[in-house]
Amino acid sequence: MELTKAKVVSKRLITPVFIYLWIIMFLVEFVKGALLVTILPVYMGDVLHLTTFAIGLSISMQYIGDNLFRSPSGWLIERIGFRMTMAIGLTLTFIAVGIIAFTSNTALIVLACALLGMGTAPLWPCIMMGVSAVSGENNNFATAMGIIQMSSLGGAGAGPIVINFFIGDGSYRKVFWILLGCMALVLAVSLLLPGKNKTKKVDPHVLHPEGESKLMTGGVRQLGANLRRTIAEIKKNLNVSWMLYPALFLQSFAIGLLTPVITLYVRTVLHLTPASYSALMVVGGGITVIGLIPIGKLADRYGTKWFLHIGFLLAAVSIGLFAMNRSIPMLWVLVMLIGISYAFILPTWDTMISHMLPSGEKGAIWGLFLTIQGSGMVFGPMVSGKLWDLFGPSSPFMASSIVMGIMFILHLALSRRHTYNQLETK
Repeated sequence: MELTKAKVVSKRLITPVFIYLWIIMFLVEFVKGALLVTILPVYMGDVLHLTTFAIGLSISMQYIGDNLFRSPSGWLIERIGFRMTMAIGLTLTFIAVGIIAFTSNTALIVLACALLGMGTAPLWPCIMMGVSAVSGENNNFATAMGIIQMSSLGGAGAGPIVINFFIGDGSYRKVFWILLGCMALVLAVSLLLPGKNKTKKVDPHVLHPEGESKLMTGGVRQLGANLRRTIAEIKKNLNVSWMLYPALFLQSFAIGLLTPVITLYVRTVLHLTPASYSALMVVGGGITVIGLIPIGKLADRYGTKWFLHIGFLLAAVSIGLFAMNRSIPMLWVLVMLIGISYAFILPTWDTMISHMLPSGEKGAIWGLFLTIQGSGMVFGPMVSGKLWDLFGPSSPFMASSIVMGIMFILHLALSRRHTYNQLETK
């Protein structure tokens, strides 16, 4: 009986809209991963002979653009429609890739990276709204997020690997055409998403009726008034603990601390070969990806509380031991434990947040929360490098471990709130 019910829920989840979202997420992350990890650092340095500062500035502009425009993107979703917001963002992304492909001017490349960030900014708010809609009736948000996270991680991981096979004799022309082709396909898929019907009502399969409103009632002169109404409604209806806001920042800050130093640490401190390091990353990432859907299904059934408790505590312990460990066999065990911890955290964290949202202005609130969360990835790498220089190679990992411990304490306090417990039992 339970198996049959699970199959029915899965069929209800895998709708055309959900498949479109999965494809868009995978291909956009594929393009971003290929650009930021493989192409920009090497292409700008070895082919265009630009300075290291220009390379760093370009990559930073992408992250800044993405983070700054998530909140406006969430606000736009409920004004101009789900499909239009996504299409505008992906059009900007397509233009950004085209500029990078066909210019050698430093200023234009930096501008293009900013456009790339602005263009991808609507992606996660749109995804969250879409997943909320297609999973709402069946109460399987965590399962849906597990599948979406697989798409995101898979695209981000596959992009840098696959694109290397097409880089030959230092020529990047073929690579850029492949990326432009991916973005053209993504843009075409986005036009299949539901938007607004002829009566100007938002499609109920994507946005809830409470979010229906026009972009600028009364014209441009009333835009400020519309924004003030949005802010007033959020203040009135958003009843969450103040602890959620630092938790949003710290959750991604812990990852940001590790991102710029993990490769350097493994190569220079642990002295692993490139092949061993790649295998280590595949094993850790593979465990996370494999665990996303099962954990999501369990969280839908039993609630997110204990999965997040276990995930944050396991991450704090395993990352801390990783910083102190010098044994290669133990290293593999710790990487697997870190992979398991993130399989517990990734699908359930966003599910917990979705339970806290009021009925109105969900797009704007998702954008706000994602902006706060994304800022951790902006500041984390900056702090990480400084810690490495001042206190040694192990310090960024110890800092990340401490942050995960703080996350465990914050979530413990959040889960004890009466309103949160009520939402968890629904």
